[in-house]
Amino acid sequence: MSGVVIIKWGGGLITQKDKLCTVNQHVLDSLARVAANCSKKLVIVHGAGSFGHIKAKQYRLSEGDIEGHDQKDGINIVRKDMLLLNSKVMDSLKNVGLNAKAFPPHLWANGFGPNFSGKLPIYDGITVVFGDVVPDESQGFGILSGDDLVLRYALETPNVERVVFAIGGVDGLLRVPPSRAGAEDLIEFWSEDMEFEGEHAYEIDVTGGIGLKATRGAFIANNGIEVLMVNGEKPDRLLSAIEGKPVRGTRIIRRNS
Repeated sequence: MSGVVIIKWGGGLITQKDKLCTVNQHVLDSLARVAANCSKKLVIVHGAGSFGHIKAKQYRLSEGDIEGHDQKDGINIVRKDMLLLNSKVMDSLKNVGLNAKAFPPHLWANGFGPNFSGKLPIYDGITVVFGDVVPDESQGFGILSGDDLVLRYALETPNVERVVFAIGGVDGLLRVPPSRAGAEDLIEFWSEDMEFEGEHAYEIDVTGGIGLKATRGAFIANNGIEVLMVNGEKPDRLLSAIEGKPVRGTRIIRRNS
């Protein structure tokens, strides 16, 4: 049986973050072709980008139920937008002949952060899940990040070989923010006891940006699973990462202990 690879399609990769509810269709189609050409069983977790973060920030959904602040419309709008984005993801996968099934987290998960509850769904073909607004016992609702879904799938799914974060616009973790970085600033090997400078769009992003990916990736690596970050706009690199071949990117390794 082929090994399992957990792959995260970043929201900033598959959508245009500066254009509300707009996908990068050519990128989506490229990612789907990579999935069709790989030899591994995939669990795909996709981000929200311009379909989730902007309106979630507007309605303050990551803060839970705020007294005197009507957020019901916001919950319904963001969930509807995420289902729309997911439908576009699924269309791209099915257009290349893949057997995939989506499992919206608000239907099976409770709580947010890495300790959310709910049985992780697994499909015989490609399993697809995504960041979502989910119910929460303590604050009514909250944002379950795709990066937390990646962590749990990596640690709880049998036969996981590696985790691949496909990110947009950069080749991996950088020593300086992308706006100042050159090719030599790529961090090829990173562990949680090393520092790096990342950029986080706090004005729109309701999860943790590249920092959360690095933190969750480090936790996974410390549990003995291979973790890579690669440029998702480079299909050859992404395919090599999935297959476990040498590739330009960042390999997250165990911390020194």
